[in-house]
Amino acid sequence: MEGLPDAAAFATKLKNTLIQYHSIEDDVWRVAKKTRDVTIWRKPSEEFNGYLFKAQGVIDDVVNAVMDHICPGPCRLDWDSLMTSLDILEHFEENCCVMRYTTAGQLWNIISPREFVDFSYTVDYQGGLLSCGRSLEWSEKRPEFVRGYNHPCGWFCVPLKESAHQSLLTGYIQTDLRGMIPQSAVDTAMASTLINFYGDLRKALLQKA
Repeated sequence: MEGLPDAAAFATKLKNTLIQYHSIEDDVWRVAKKTRDVTIWRKPSEEFNGYLFKAQGVIDDVVNAVMDHICPGPCRLDWDSLMTSLDILEHFEENCCVMRYTTAGQLWNIISPREFVDFSYTVDYQGGLLSCGRSLEWSEKRPEFVRGYNHPCGWFCVPLKESAHQSLLTGYIQTDLRGMIPQSAVDTAMASTLINFYGDLRKALLQKA
């Protein structure tokens, strides 16, 4: 497998990195954007010259339903307004794969469509689930897309203690969009994109119900 010598070791390291992000003290984060039901924070990334974003909000559904919509698969394309294609290139286990996906242009196409090739791993976490991913260096490229790169990222979804039918969804995203765009435009787009992600996910789950 190109760029992936050991899937099990890669998955374990990725999971541990996300758990480390999840334990970062609150006072390290700075609020980037906030709505009534979603908060986005950010801090400088240790992986690249950009930011690690943290997103958090309560979703009115059980963990498995929420994560079925987030994990790689055809369901994701049905509701995620940013994603324009998703293909599973290789399965390792039921919860472990390599996927290639594309995203639409953003900010009136100042940010042009991107393509990503990511390793994805989903694992149990404290009564809920963690779905995490990281881009791979993949030589096959398509000229109509800029190849972006996701540094370790992921979504923690756990049942809300006071309400078993609600879930607390916390995401960590650090995406190097690459190409010739100002970092300030990337930061603006990322915070807004994460807010929209929660809104689109809530609508999709309501429609399912």
